Parts: sequence; structure tokens; C-alpha cells
Amino acid sequence: MKPFKKAEVFTIAFSHLAHDIYSSFLAPMLPLLIEKVGISLSQAAFLDIARRIPSLFNPLFGLMAERSNAKYFVILTPALTAISMSFVGLAPTYTVLLILLFMAGLSAALYHIPSPVMVKEAAGSKVGMGMSFFMVGGESARTLGPLIITAGISVWGLEGTYRLVPFGLLASLLLFYRLRHFTFDARFQKKKEKGDTKRFLIRYLPFFSAMGGFILFQSAMKSALVLYLPVYLTQNGFGLWHAGISLSILQLFGVLGTLFSGSFSDKIGRRNMLLISTVLSALFMVLFIFFYKDFLFPILAVLGFFLLASGPVLMASVQDLNSTMPTFANSLYMSVNFGVSSIVVYLLGFSGDTIGLEATYKIAAVCAFVCIPFVFMLAKTTKENEVVS
Repeated sequence: MKPFKKAEVFTIAFSHLAHDIYSSFLAPMLPLLIEKVGISLSQAAFLDIARRIPSLFNPLFGLMAERSNAKYFVILTPALTAISMSFVGLAPTYTVLLILLFMAGLSAALYHIPSPVMVKEAAGSKVGMGMSFFMVGGESARTLGPLIITAGISVWGLEGTYRLVPFGLLASLLLFYRLRHFTFDARFQKKKEKGDTKRFLIRYLPFFSAMGGFILFQSAMKSALVLYLPVYLTQNGFGLWHAGISLSILQLFGVLGTLFSGSFSDKIGRRNMLLISTVLSALFMVLFIFFYKDFLFPILAVLGFFLLASGPVLMASVQDLNSTMPTFANSLYMSVNFGVSSIVVYLLGFSGDTIGLEATYKIAAVCAFVCIPFVFMLAKTTKENEVVS
């Protein structure tokens, strides 16, 4: 049984925190950017899509990572994302915003492809637990990020947020010091043979198809809350600080959900954990729609816990696959995740413009219940392909 290397797991989790703090700046800035540049919700959706477009090339990046020292992707990208996202407030036009967010998305794609594989290497036989710590880093970032950028705007104004760049640079320096000696399992570093990629795609097509269906319908609810929550709340009379704190509460309890879900999935099974989180998040989405004005914080707390609990379980399921191409497998997962989510983000923005965010949120709640059949489909395909431990 391979040991659980705490120091390495926690360092990679810290890298997730350092990187995703900057990635989480967009949603709290969105109401101000809409006003500054004068754009619609549909155009605002394209800002997030621009950040996700590089994910379409994830399989290519994954093959690149299989043939290179991918740990340097993890080391350098927090600095690259910090530079791109911190300069968003200075962007004078919509076009410049798109370029900056595309650069941030490219950096994010390069970070998220190898990092879960590094976690698997360090976690040994406790992959679910390792993914939980990794995802806690990301969800903690999405808790702290809205508070940091909102505070930065309050102190320096929207155009002064470039002052946050040095923290990202320092994070990359620290990661270089801690991860410079990290090594991958030798069986994942062997030279790939001709036809390996094609055989992989044929074998795991049912698995990724089922996962794509789950992500498609879950993304409606997730994107509505994570990206459009500040816009939704400010449109309904809440202040910017109130909206920013609401997003942080959603993400804070999402941290707790991600912390426990991976470890529980090691014990009760991936399917059972995914089913619990899917059903309860759908139910609390309905409660949010009807009672957010009276019970905003409590509902968001429970909703965040179960909504974001699926992340470590999905990532652990990908790493459970019996494959010698784990980085490529994770790149496909990230490609499906970000690609499908991009489509949903635009549809939500278009829907918000045409029928209003109130009706859009109700549609997202219905989609959340459609996720449930895909949990069983995903469990079936996972069982057929998982590693025999």
C-alpha cells in the first residue's frame, strides 16, 4: 500500500489555492465591468467563455504534459493567472477584457491538467482523501477570492487591482522551492506507443459520455450560482458587499463539502456520495429560489456544501480508471468539464437577457434533477474501468 505523503499533497493543495484565488475574481467584478464597458449579460457570458476556450485544447495539452516535466505547469501558472486577472480592472475595452481572460484561461488549463495526477501520486492508496484536500484548496480560493477582490476594489478602485500581482509571483517561487524534486510514477513516464491514444479513447468513451451528461445539467445550477449570483442579488436589491459575502458563504461551505466528500467516497463508494450530493443540492436550489430573501445565508451554506461536494468525487473517478495515461485522462475530463460548462454559461447569459435571471434560475433548478440518472450511468461505466486495488 503506497503511503499518503502529506507534505506533497498539502503543497499541491496550496498551489490550487494560490492559482484559483485569482481565477475567482471575475464574478465579483462582473457587475462593475458590465457598467464600465457597457455590455449585456450575453456579452458578460462571453467573458467567462473566453476564459474557458483554452480548455478545448486540453487533450493536446494533456499529451504535451505526458511527454514533459508537467510539475512546472503547476509551479508557473499561479503567477501567470495572477498577472492576467489582476489587470482585468484596467482593461479599457471589451476586446482587451476578452484577451486578458483568454490568457487567464490558458494558464488555468495548463495548471489543472497535471495537478490532480500529482495529487494521485502523492496520495497513495487514499486517492479520494487526496482529491478532497486538493479541492479544498480550490474551493477555499473561491471563498477568499471574492473577499480579496472586493476589498481591493474598495481600497484601490476597480483599476487599482493590479497591485495584487506580487502575491501570485511569490506563490510560484514558493512552489518551485517545494516541488522542484517531485517525481511521477515510472509507469506513467514510459514512452507511449503508437495507437495508445486511440485505444484509450475507444475504451473510455462511455465513461466520458456519461460524465459529460452529468456535467451538462449540473453546470446550469453551478454556473448560475457561482458566476451570476452577485448579478442576480444586486438586481434584486442587495448591495455589492452583500452579494460578495453571499458568494463567499456559498464557496466557504463548498470547502467543507469538498473536504469530506472525497474521503467519504473512499468509504461509501463514488456513486453513493455523488447521488447524495446531487439530490440534496437540487432540493436546496429549489429552496433558494423561493426563500432567498428571508433565509439567504443558511440556504447558500447548505447548497454550497452539497453542490461543490461532487468535485473531488468526479476527479477521483477519473483517477480510478485503469490507465497508463492519467494526465491525458484528466485532460479529457477538464476538456469536457470546461467545454460543456462554457456552452451552459452562454445559454444562461442569453436566457438572463431574454427571459430574466429569475426564470433562468428556475430552469437551472429543473436541470439539477436531470443529473440524477447520469449518476447511475457514470457509476456503471466507472465500475467497468476502475483500477483493481
